[in-house]
Amino acid sequence: MSDGEPLLCGGPNNHSACHRTANSHPDPQFVENFRRKLKYFFMSPCQKYKARSRKPWKMILQILKIVIITCQLVSFGLSNEMMVTFKEQNLITFKHFFLKNYQDRNKDYALYTRHEVHDHILYIIKRYLHLQNLMVDNHAFERINDVFTPLSVCQELYRHANVSPANETFDIDPRVETECFYIYPISPYKDNLENVNLTLHFQRLLAVNIYLKIKAINLQTVRHQELPDCYDFNINIKFDNHAHSGKIKISLNSDVQIKVCKDWNVSGSNLHYRLIVIFDVVVICSCLLSLILCTRSVYNGIRLQFEYTKFSSIYYNKRVCWSERMEFINGWYILFIISDMLTIAGSVLKICIQSKELTNYDVCSILLGTATMLVWIGVMRYMSFFQKYYILILTLQAALPNVIRFSFCAVMIYLSYCFCGWIVLGPHHENFRTFNMVADCLFSMINGDEIYSTFTKLRNKNTLVWLFSRMYIYTFVPLFTYMILSLFIALITDTYETIRHYQKHGAPLSELQAFIAECKDPPNSGKYMIDEESSTFWCLCAPCAGRKDDPANQMASCWLLDNRPANESRVCLFRRTEFEEPNRCNPRAHADLTAFGAAADA
Repeated sequence: MSDGEPLLCGGPNNHSACHRTANSHPDPQFVENFRRKLKYFFMSPCQKYKARSRKPWKMILQILKIVIITCQLVSFGLSNEMMVTFKEQNLITFKHFFLKNYQDRNKDYALYTRHEVHDHILYIIKRYLHLQNLMVDNHAFERINDVFTPLSVCQELYRHANVSPANETFDIDPRVETECFYIYPISPYKDNLENVNLTLHFQRLLAVNIYLKIKAINLQTVRHQELPDCYDFNINIKFDNHAHSGKIKISLNSDVQIKVCKDWNVSGSNLHYRLIVIFDVVVICSCLLSLILCTRSVYNGIRLQFEYTKFSSIYYNKRVCWSERMEFINGWYILFIISDMLTIAGSVLKICIQSKELTNYDVCSILLGTATMLVWIGVMRYMSFFQKYYILILTLQAALPNVIRFSFCAVMIYLSYCFCGWIVLGPHHENFRTFNMVADCLFSMINGDEIYSTFTKLRNKNTLVWLFSRMYIYTFVPLFTYMILSLFIALITDTYETIRHYQKHGAPLSELQAFIAECKDPPNSGKYMIDEESSTFWCLCAPCAGRKDDPANQMASCWLLDNRPANESRVCLFRRTEFEEPNRCNPRAHADLTAFGAAADA
């Protein structure tokens, strides 16, 4: 043995088993121990329980999380449902209250004469001024610093327009101006609206926007033992004349702001929102514990990946490919980590909503809804140990790369049809009026919807449009329904058959899986328990730079071998718990090895 060649001694139970590294055969006992360590890492929770009697806490915690997170979501969903119902019913109320002769079946609410436009605007103003005397619920005007917020009537006008259709002439300045006037709830026009100065320039008119603000309180939550919220409805009633076609469309939109009420008192009721907050805290604690456990598992997997990479490089002079490295990274744990973070953030926001510090219902809904979905999906991880019930995930996992490549080409063809239909058929069919509507219509046609109605609505168009629409639809439907969709299904079916074949006859093993398969020790053999108790190895590495009394080696124990000079054969004895490169001294040596080092000197 040359003086500079590293020497590695390893073995369980402090038995030295020395071998040359890099160019010689590895110690069989050490390799078997490392193989058993890898096999234990990839065991199922039940197998780990048989091997080392370790209870599957993560699995129990994930199942518990399903129950508590679902209960939390249901509780929040009921509150969210009351909020949405209150907003929608108020929107319907405002339409019936402010729009004259409005009916729910009126999908196209429009006016056609100047008198109707004036009459409807004055009707809205009158209803607003008498709001608190007419409304049947607890609606009121907005007041800021003891001043009521006024109703504003704003006209959008061309700066100049002189249009004469009879002479086929026009003179127009397309720049837009806005003119507004305001009416306060306490107003001299309250009982006599004839004096309201309302002048509309219809040739220049683009739109009339009426803005008003109304406040309300959602009292229905009190019956469900929750504190009510205060709502600010910013209402916009728009008379749209952009087309100048003689038809002025009317629409009413409401932008809602939910606020915390300034002062509240609920008497004679035992509100249990504090119990709900406590339950949310329990959810946060369980998710935090799950986050810690899953993060630790991912960290252990990364560490074991580096160990296996070094092992393969030193003993077999082989580089580990990325596909084998990624086998150590459990994607289900990543899913659990994301779910836990979303649940913690959503629960904190829910506590703030319950305590009326915040009112971000939409953000909280997205966080909790996504987290619950991921929790339910993540539990399928434990079905992976039962191959017959895990075939769906295996099929999706194996087919995903081919499906993505196939979908990329299909999307290109789909977008080409969308652009063509938007430009050509948009002026003739309402389902092709905008690009988004075209995409929705074509997707519906792939699934068998909207086909007949599309044909019938294009039946009475001119000959050129009629011929193009037939060619367009007759090529799109067979191409996507009969060919592309069938090929897409075939990809999934072929992958499914391949997975079924692997389940019957065995799947090809990667080098990592083949290496682990050589370990024939069953989980209940007891050897995994021995590995846990004696998971440390006594190892020697050489050369160890410097002398024994060097400051750099104060944490290492160095001894002389063969009575040679210290700078030639000094070795470093250390204790290790994972695979390290043998030509690097580990500074984590312990003082209790002094006796063993002294024996080595002797």
